[in-house]
Parts: sequence; C-alpha cells; structure tokens
Amino acid sequence: MFEFLTSRWPGDFLFGFSALFAIINPYGMAFIFHDRTVGLSERERSRVALRIALYAFAVLLVSLYFGSYILRFFGISMPALRIAGGLVVAVTGWSMLHAAPVTPGHATSTADFATMQRMAFFPMTIPLTTGPGTIATAIALGSNRPTDLDGLFHASIVALVVALGVTATIYHAFTRSSAMARLVGEEGTSVVTRLSAFLLLCIGVEIMITGVVEIARSLPASSA
Repeated sequence: MFEFLTSRWPGDFLFGFSALFAIINPYGMAFIFHDRTVGLSERERSRVALRIALYAFAVLLVSLYFGSYILRFFGISMPALRIAGGLVVAVTGWSMLHAAPVTPGHATSTADFATMQRMAFFPMTIPLTTGPGTIATAIALGSNRPTDLDGLFHASIVALVVALGVTATIYHAFTRSSAMARLVGEEGTSVVTRLSAFLLLCIGVEIMITGVVEIARSLPASSA
C-alpha cells in the first residue's frame, strides 16, 4: 500500500490543489479581504483570517467527501447549484465594484471586529472564498473516487492533504494582505480591489452561464 500511495499521490495532489487554487485565487482575494477588514488591527485581521480558513477547510472537506451525496439527498442538481451560487457571486462582485472607496484608518472598535467575525462564514467564506465554483470543483474531484479499498484510502488521504494545502494558502494570503497592500500602495490597492471585484462579477456570470448551458443540453435528452 505504501508503494501505491507514493507512486500516485504527488500527481493527484497537484491536480486537485491546482484546480482549487486556480478557482479560489487566494492572493487575489486577499485584496478584497483587506478592503473588508481595513478598520481592524493586524491581530484582529489574523483572527478573522484564521476563522475564514477554518470555515473554508470545513467547506472543502464536506464538498470533497459528501458533496455529491448532499446534493442528491436534497434533489439539487449541479446546474442549479451553479446558477444560484453564480448569482450570489455576481451580485457580490457588482456591489463591491460600485461601493464607495474605503479610506484606510486605524479603527479597532469591538463592534467592527465582532461584525467581521459574524461575516466570516457569510459572505467572506461563502461565496467569496469557497463559492459555488469551488464547491462544484471539489464535488467533481470527490465524485471520482474509486470503489476498491486501496484506491478509496488513497483518494481520501489525497483529498485531506489537498484541503489542508488550500486552507494553508488561504490563511497565508489573508494574513499577508496588509503587506501586499503596502507593497502596491493605496492607489494600487484600490485598483487591484476593483479589478478583483470585476473578475468576481465575471466569474459569477460565467458560473451561471455554465449552469444554464448544462440545463439546455439536458433538455433534448429529457424530452426524448
């Protein structure tokens, strides 16, 4: 079994990690995270980042191991998940794109920190960090697990390591968001944040289009 794991797991890990990393884009999302937490201290921002990372880890694990079963239990199709989730992402990107620019300050009120703690799961984790695209990708990765014992054990270990790797990357990117913002400057941060919001809007629209296309393709087969 050890030879089986060592011979296959690096390629499977890189495949799963790269797929999730590309769609989450944690270092691009770090600027949006910084924009939302600009009034917090570094310690408070790190605590919020840790909470988001833990929530993201839970979302990834559930999606990788049980996502397809949950969708089947509630009778939710993948196209429906894409359309509903894509709509939420698009609306979020649109509102961020037209939001008034935030002036960096040093406010560290308990209310601001408490508000961000409550927002850590929604909307910071879902749909901004691990949104419908991430969930759909994770479900697709998890649904291809083999049925034999060795293959199932290997796939389960790889899924766990992938989730840990992606979560660590999210935490690192979000905790370094202040340094990244200082590196590009106030104007550069504003530009990157607006660009990230626009890309988020485009991603949401693309996810919805994918869902609509999947439904359209299934109609002839259903009518037949």
